[in-house]
Amino acid sequence: MGKQKITIHDLAVINFSSDVVKSLAMNIMNRHFKHTPHEEKLALIVDVLQHPEKYRDHTTLGILAHKLVNITGDEILSRAYELEYEPKHFDVFGNKHIDGNAIRQMELAMRLPIAIKGALMPDAHHGYGLPIGGVLATENAIIPYGVGMDIGCRMALSILELPGSYIEHHAYELKKALQEFTHFGNDGWLEFAQEHAILDDPGFQQTPLLKRLHGKAVKQLGSSGSGNHFVEFGIVALEDDNTLGLAPNRYAAILSHSGSRSLGANIAQHYTNIAKSKCKLPREAQQLAWLDGSSEEGIEYWLSMNLAGEYAKACHDQIHKNLTRALGIDTLIKIENHHNFAWKEKLVDGKEYIVHRKGATPAAEGIYGVIPGSMTAPGYIVRGKGNEASINSAAHGAGRQMSRLKAKESTTMGSMKKLLQSEKVILLGGSPEESPGAYKDIEVVMQSQHTLVSVEGKFHPKIVRMAKD
Repeated sequence: MGKQKITIHDLAVINFSSDVVKSLAMNIMNRHFKHTPHEEKLALIVDVLQHPEKYRDHTTLGILAHKLVNITGDEILSRAYELEYEPKHFDVFGNKHIDGNAIRQMELAMRLPIAIKGALMPDAHHGYGLPIGGVLATENAIIPYGVGMDIGCRMALSILELPGSYIEHHAYELKKALQEFTHFGNDGWLEFAQEHAILDDPGFQQTPLLKRLHGKAVKQLGSSGSGNHFVEFGIVALEDDNTLGLAPNRYAAILSHSGSRSLGANIAQHYTNIAKSKCKLPREAQQLAWLDGSSEEGIEYWLSMNLAGEYAKACHDQIHKNLTRALGIDTLIKIENHHNFAWKEKLVDGKEYIVHRKGATPAAEGIYGVIPGSMTAPGYIVRGKGNEASINSAAHGAGRQMSRLKAKESTTMGSMKKLLQSEKVILLGGSPEESPGAYKDIEVVMQSQHTLVSVEGKFHPKIVRMAKD
């Protein structure tokens, strides 16, 4: 009985000033007072709420007391951390195809005192904070830049109740639908109102930041960003032995790639700034500053990150719904996954960790996902094998082999369109930065992770819409 966890229901009898304070109290009790009798936990919470000044210097309850007496950020001391001399071991998949900068960046992350386990996916390349394709498990520590700026960036594939030939025979209607029912770029939004339950999520009322971001989230719902975000019509070819419950035929399909828009970017920047102010690291590692998962800021970020993830999913829901409704077509099955996110997961040692996947696809045993190639290369529908060496993860795409600047300098729009024409791919918008030549060979990437995922089928892009950067 002493190990019984406090629940939100238990706390209903206590008057809290906000849901954030309630969540903070519950988290502290369940983490640091596991063996305290249930009634004593509740009594202790009440005492802190009534007399916070008594607990200001308490090792664990001080966090709650600081919140209640409204101590300013300047009064809460930051803490400096040193990096470990040698990086902890991490597994690398497709080592010979990964740039040395990405490996060195992952080595830096594995020198953090909070780093428990790491892995680098075969599509890895240099990024901010963690490398793109980096997976990092920590104990009760969350790194905002380990998740990334585009929180909940996501793939979503709808396999339609139509043969693949539908795409080839209805190109005009599909192009028109993409132009009228999707929106790309950082400015503007869809011209017709979007309705989704996410807009009424109580999470938007939990912090001043989320309240402020709600209005723009309403406007941007169902839209996509710039860069490598896209919505495509294409053809899915399923394997004979696929486990999706569908016959191994060729199907028409919609594939989308985008994230949480301004909502996620603002959350990421806000909490990265807080992390850097509280967690002082050597200059080369500053972007890896973390928040204690039990702290007020850590709880707020976790709540905000999960809300942004749900918002990203809602954007894909709207994209697919708007297109299928406009065309009068039905969906057989939908497969989707985040790849810029953090999860609380139990690893092989039975302990729970925070697993950051920065540009990496969840690939626990039996979990489905989508790994795209490029505008001319197929994407893969995969099923995870649950490989512990990769922390149950896989690549999130082909991965860049050329920076956006280099791609822009070495490719013209004319030459790119000529290539697409030869591959019978129609592009609406787009830029040379996203030229197929800017990406690694998806076949090589897939060969490097055959121990991580099995292949259920392929998606071949035919009509692509992107932002015109």
